[in-house]
Amino acid sequence: MPVASKRKNMTDPFVKPEDDTAADAIAAIADELALFDDWMDRYQYIIELGRKLPPFPKEWANDAHRVPGCQSQVWLEAKDMGDALFLAGASDAAIVSGLVALLLRVYSGRSRAEILQTDPGFLRELGLVQALSTNRGNGVEAMARAIRKVAATQDVA
Repeated sequence: MPVASKRKNMTDPFVKPEDDTAADAIAAIADELALFDDWMDRYQYIIELGRKLPPFPKEWANDAHRVPGCQSQVWLEAKDMGDALFLAGASDAAIVSGLVALLLRVYSGRSRAEILQTDPGFLRELGLVQALSTNRGNGVEAMARAIRKVAATQDVA
């Protein structure tokens, strides 16, 4: 199969925004989490979100893409497309993949300025950090820091 047709069949790993703004995404996530009565149901919902992430290229699952500070392995990739920074991510743990999906819903497809203006404090406000083990809570905050660090850096592919 020619290289060009192979590329057409590949799924784009970068998450496209579902919501108009990061603030809208945070509000929508809050509304969705509020539908569940307990954290076990919320965890199941978050795991399902992770299963819906676009496939992450295996060649990116390496140390160059690894997010430090996470108990599980987490990989992120960023790409400038016009005025927006698009993100792809994956993890080797189901719940963490869901947390990656939540973060990418908020941050991917936004301008660098909007990413930097969107404080990751929403993770605590939604109760996510407190509901996770200490290591997982620290890991999700490390992911948010990594995304904001990329947004603050000018040299992204």
